Amino acid sequence: MSKSRTPALIFIFITMLIDVIGFGLIIPVLPRLLEELTGGGLSTAARWGGILMFTYAGMQFLFSPIIGALSDRFGRRPVILASLFAFSIDFVIQGFAPSLWWFFIGRVLAGITGASFTSGMAYIADVSPPEKRAQNFGIVGAAFGMGFIIGPLIGGVVSYHFGIRAPFFAAAGLAMLNWLYGYFVLPESLAPENRRPFDWRRANPIGSLLSLRRYPVILSLVASLIFIYVAGHANQSTWTYITMMKFNWDERWVGYSLAFVGLMTGIVQGGLTRVLIPKLGQRNSVFVGLGLYAVGFVLFAFATQGWMMFAFMIPFSLGGIAGPALQGIISGQVPANEQGELQGALTSLISLTSIIGPLLMTNLFAYFTDPTSSVQFAGAPFLMGAVLSLGSMLLAMRSLFKHDAGGK
Repeated sequence: MSKSRTPALIFIFITMLIDVIGFGLIIPVLPRLLEELTGGGLSTAARWGGILMFTYAGMQFLFSPIIGALSDRFGRRPVILASLFAFSIDFVIQGFAPSLWWFFIGRVLAGITGASFTSGMAYIADVSPPEKRAQNFGIVGAAFGMGFIIGPLIGGVVSYHFGIRAPFFAAAGLAMLNWLYGYFVLPESLAPENRRPFDWRRANPIGSLLSLRRYPVILSLVASLIFIYVAGHANQSTWTYITMMKFNWDERWVGYSLAFVGLMTGIVQGGLTRVLIPKLGQRNSVFVGLGLYAVGFVLFAFATQGWMMFAFMIPFSLGGIAGPALQGIISGQVPANEQGELQGALTSLISLTSIIGPLLMTNLFAYFTDPTSSVQFAGAPFLMGAVLSLGSMLLAMRSLFKHDAGGK
């Protein structure tokens, strides 16, 4: 596999890219569709959006360790392909959903199949030498960045011309295209000698997280990861609702803004991480990145004009160097035949925070935008994101200095 590392990384990048494009297509239309299905306003839609994300995350929390353990046993390729095929079916279910409960069924299936990123991250670890893992994990951010340039932009335009359900069917088509691409060109990355038996005791969210106790540095960074992932839901869960309310944006402008978010993320994680992380060192990259996240959240919270959201995205996006640096530090502590289990545990952790984050952020937004609330402040979720980012930075500093991990 060492001779084909670059092609393999390109394969997994394109696979993740198409997957993210499919997901990004539906983001601009969710608030309006939820308003239609619930019969309420944006505050009500935000609450239900948080519950749907809670459902999705709960399924990922339960199934990510199983997906990771299966990929350690049978290889990354078959697990990724099975997940992608089911993902396309999920989008069709949501496109035809006649009621909110059908949406819940779709989110359950999406949470199970969305665990394919577990195998994708393990795939990158398989084909990356230790000294390149932090930079190579940046391609995941680049895939997200480019996917969020193309996906929301197309989703906003498609929904404007063909209706708010059309993006779901477009996403289903892209997911199936992703499956076909992977079936014909994605090579296996895990050599047979590096595979391990499937063990139910380790293939569950509790056992998977407890297995991290063997690695003190990883365990110590868990609290920091929890904080930053919960903080991220200030953007992921409420960006669409906040911008529609504060700046009266329609689906197209939401799509344009998310496309710009994706552009900046792609530039930082697809290019600047390969320059900045080696120059700053993994540890300093974590600290600088988390600090920039905190600044960006504060700026978002107090933005008074729509153009400010575009301008403030620049310092916020530079904070994206923190994620790949953390992944590089963590992955470097684990042997090759446990990378799938590690990524499954981390995906479960992310899913656990995704259970907390959407409920916290959407309810903050709903509370501070409800007409009966004594304080009206739509940017409240962003302020919470800033507080959590600073907490994450302090926890990371304590952990990394204590264990002298991550270099400079």
